[in-house]
Amino acid sequence: MEEKIKYEMEFPIQASPSLLYQYISTPSGLSEWYADNVNSRGEFFTFIWEGSEEKAKLVSKKSDERIKFKWIDDEDTPYFFELRIQVDDITKDVSLMITDFAEDDEVDEGKMLWENMVSDLKQILGSA
Repeated sequence: MEEKIKYEMEFPIQASPSLLYQYISTPSGLSEWYADNVNSRGEFFTFIWEGSEEKAKLVSKKSDERIKFKWIDDEDTPYFFELRIQVDDITKDVSLMITDFAEDDEVDEGKMLWENMVSDLKQILGSA
């Protein structure tokens, strides 16, 4: 298996951390912008896109701050994806920090996908 490359992205978002956290940590919030539908059973989340399903395990979360998932297919690897809310101490600006992994030739595609999805999230939050 080809080794994946870690990449990080930052998206300024005009929303409170607690509201943003609802959209990145709950099945109903995630299904508004990240996938067509999201179900959870305990620590396992099922993401559904146009008929295909991917399962992820909730690795860690901290209220109003971050949530980290690991795709079941990547269980024996160091790969994960994390959505982290960062608040600037001085300006109180809120940013959504995304950490993800992709194969070398898929990094640009992965970044474009996140940009499109976060753009949808900003529309929902009225932050576009």
